[in-house]
Amino acid sequence: MNAPAESLLKYDRPILIPRSADKKSTKRNAKLIQKPKPEQSAESSLRSRKSITSTLEEIKQKNENILNVIFPPRKWEQANKEWVQKVCGEASTRLDVVSVEEELDKKLLQTRAMETGICPLRRQLYTECFDELIRQVVLNCPERGLLLLRVRDEIRMTIAAYQTFYESSMVFGVRKALHDEQDKMALKDKIADLEHLNVELRQKLDRQKKKYEEVVKLAVEKMEAQEKKCTEEILSLRKSNQQLKVQLEGAYTTKK
Repeated sequence: MNAPAESLLKYDRPILIPRSADKKSTKRNAKLIQKPKPEQSAESSLRSRKSITSTLEEIKQKNENILNVIFPPRKWEQANKEWVQKVCGEASTRLDVVSVEEELDKKLLQTRAMETGICPLRRQLYTECFDELIRQVVLNCPERGLLLLRVRDEIRMTIAAYQTFYESSMVFGVRKALHDEQDKMALKDKIADLEHLNVELRQKLDRQKKKYEEVVKLAVEKMEAQEKKCTEEILSLRKSNQQLKVQLEGAYTTKK
């Protein structure tokens, strides 16, 4: 695992973690080395100094413990050596705040983070900047720093909720688009079937029209033939009627 990337959150210098053999040797050397016993005057002076600085040391240790809980030390291994790096426990000045702001602007330009919209790079940099502000506030007022920590966690939870909602909406949108695409393909198939059926029905209608025209034509021809036949019969009957009339008139005149 390589060394972690630089962060706006201020860290101390990395410390090399000794191996087990190194730990044993250091313990052995510590036992061999005996510290000289201080004299009475030195002890009294040390006690007086400790009484003066004990409160500050306790406060500093308390703040460091809070920082280690909020920002756990990061560990990594490089060249078969283990390293650990803790968050810086030194109080920051006004110049440190200004330098953090300048470093933030510099990294925003270097990473080409978007000024608007959703940008993971911009979000990461502002998160690191907010963590640095929490670190600075904890060293001055732990209660205020813990309150800012609650605000940060609430913001993260809100962003995570919106991200989950966005991802679920994207999944729903993709599923809806696939479903609509399937419906679209089904409708296209149905339209193709209906068009094919329409063509078949039109062909069938054309055949029925031709058949109807043929039937009408045959009926007209048959009717004309019957009319012609009836006309010929009428003419022949009129002719025979005329002949009979002439014969009857001739027979009547001969009787007279």
